Amino acid sequence: MNNYAFYTLDVFTEQIFGGNPLAVFPDAQGLTASKMQAIAKEFNLSETVFVLPSEQPDCDFQLRIFTPHAEIPFAGHPTVGTAYLLAHLGFIPTTQTQIFLEEGVGTIPVAIAWENNRVKTTALSAAQMPVFSEVPAVAIAELLNLTPADSASDRQPAVISCGLSFFYIPLASEAALHRCSLNLALWEKALKNTEAANIYPFFVAENQTIYARMFAPALGITEDPATGSAATALAGYLAKYYPVATPENHWQIYQGIEMGRPSQIRLSFQSEADQVNAISVAGATVLVSEGTLGL
Repeated sequence: MNNYAFYTLDVFTEQIFGGNPLAVFPDAQGLTASKMQAIAKEFNLSETVFVLPSEQPDCDFQLRIFTPHAEIPFAGHPTVGTAYLLAHLGFIPTTQTQIFLEEGVGTIPVAIAWENNRVKTTALSAAQMPVFSEVPAVAIAELLNLTPADSASDRQPAVISCGLSFFYIPLASEAALHRCSLNLALWEKALKNTEAANIYPFFVAENQTIYARMFAPALGITEDPATGSAATALAGYLAKYYPVATPENHWQIYQGIEMGRPSQIRLSFQSEADQVNAISVAGATVLVSEGTLGL
């Protein structure tokens, strides 16, 4: 029997039992892809990460990221949380403030902020800039079990990817966001096998603050309390529909409130003429548990 150490963490929060839970195997050598998928299904968290030696000379580690249903090329809270764990465990010296992670989408730089030799926050930089896709013809209000008045009439939905696609749906109020739920029958009929399968309704409040939710049944995620990959591609939407006078943009995203797992994601990006040229997604992480899995 081989024993594999694992850790669970709460990501994009400073409090245990908040944020997005994550499982990480910091040394996954010897595990096949099918075993990784079975383990991710067993943990049944939104993502489980398996750390391997990098196959790229300019990367420090390789990450393979699995939802309960599939391997995905990129995800935000697994990247941010795994970087925290590797630093916390001493795989990264306290003198090092940046690492490079090999993921399916490419090389992901992650900045590490230390405070008194402890990790304070980690921040990923996107490997790909936002790419827009065609918006599906679907009744938005019906999809979210809302009324037409709940939609933000002055803003358009969009499908955007920085390695993983999301269907961004702006709503007219925070109350509408709290009330919304996914119409699974309509989703299966119109969106299940499309690039718009991951649904991200959101509300833009004052002071560059956003409240958001994310539903991804195709990935085995009924609802996600914090979605870093969605926050990353959201930069493309904000640059296009909420431009500011300066190239530097800073937004605070709150997610997971309805689930009782409040999360805080810091999105920063640089843009020029509504084109994004750099994106950073940052947050804190809390270590929750550790153990071993015998196979």
